[in-house]
Amino acid sequence: MALALACLLVILSVVSLFVGVIDLSWAALWSDPAALELLVVSRAPRTIAVVISGGALAVSGAIMQMLVRNRFVEPMTAGTGQGAALGILLVTLFAPGASIFVKMVLASLTALAAGAGFLAIVQRLPPTQPLLVALVGLIYGGILGAAVTFIAYQADLLQYVEIWMNGEFSGVLQGRYELLWLVALVAALTYLAADQFAIIGMGRTASINLGLNYGQTMVLGLLAISIVTALTVVTVGLIPFVGLVVPNIVARLAGDNLRRSLPLTAMTGAGLVLLCDILGRLIRYPYEIPVGTVFGVVGALLFLWLLHGPKRHVS
Repeated sequence: MALALACLLVILSVVSLFVGVIDLSWAALWSDPAALELLVVSRAPRTIAVVISGGALAVSGAIMQMLVRNRFVEPMTAGTGQGAALGILLVTLFAPGASIFVKMVLASLTALAAGAGFLAIVQRLPPTQPLLVALVGLIYGGILGAAVTFIAYQADLLQYVEIWMNGEFSGVLQGRYELLWLVALVAALTYLAADQFAIIGMGRTASINLGLNYGQTMVLGLLAISIVTALTVVTVGLIPFVGLVVPNIVARLAGDNLRRSLPLTAMTGAGLVLLCDILGRLIRYPYEIPVGTVFGVVGALLFLWLLHGPKRHVS
C-alpha cells in the first residue's frame, strides 16, 4: 500500500507541474528559459505546498482523533482552524504592518487556545455519546467562525478574511510558501511520538496505568496540531475535511497502529489534496476553483461513504 501510494503521489506531482494556464512541456524546459523559470518560481513551489499541506493536515487530524478518542473530528472543523484565522485577523487589526513571523506566532497561540478549549469541552461530554463530540466540534468551530466573520464585517475586512477561510494555492510562489517546511518538520516529528499518541487514544486511566505521562503527551499533541493548522492557514487558508476523511480511510485499510499508519495517512492526504488541486485547475479552465471548495465536495462524499460503506477490520 505504501509503495502504491508513493507511486501515485509521484505521478500526481509530475502532472501538477504541467497543468496550468500557461502551457509547459518537457521539451520547453530544455530550450526555453522562461519555461524553466515558470517551473521554478510557480509550478514546483505550488506542488510542494500542496503535498506538505495535505500530508500535514491529515497527520494532525489523526493525532486529534486520538487525543479526543473520536473519529469524527478534525482541526479545521473543530475550532483550531478558526482560532488560527482569528489570530491573523487580530494581527491585521492591531498590527497591520507585522511580519509574517508575528502572524505565525499569534495564529499558533490562538489556535492552541481554541484547541485547548475544545478539549476542555470534550472532557465534560458523556463517553457513551461519541457523536456528541463531532456535533460539539462543529458548533464550537461555527461559533468561532461566526466571531471571525462578525469582527471582519465590523472592520470592513470580509474579503480579506475570505482568503484565509477558503484554502487555495493559486497565490503560492517561490518565497511565499517556505513556512510550510516548518509544517513538514512538525508533522514528521510527530512520528517519533506515534506510540504515545496511540496509547493516549485508549483513555486517561489506561494511559497512566501503562506509564505514559498523559498531560505532557496531550500538550505535545495539541501543540503540534496548533502549529500545523496555524501555518497552513497563514500560508494557504483553511482546507476542510482533510484531517477528518483521510485518517478514517487509512484506518479502515491499515488499522489503528499509528506507527504503521501515519506515513500512509500523510501520503494519502497529500495525494487527495493534490488531486483536488489539479481538478480545481481543470474544471473551469483557464479559471481555478479553490482546492478548499473541491475537497469540501470530495470530502463530503467520502465522509458519507465512511458512514454507510462496508467496514473492514484489521488486526
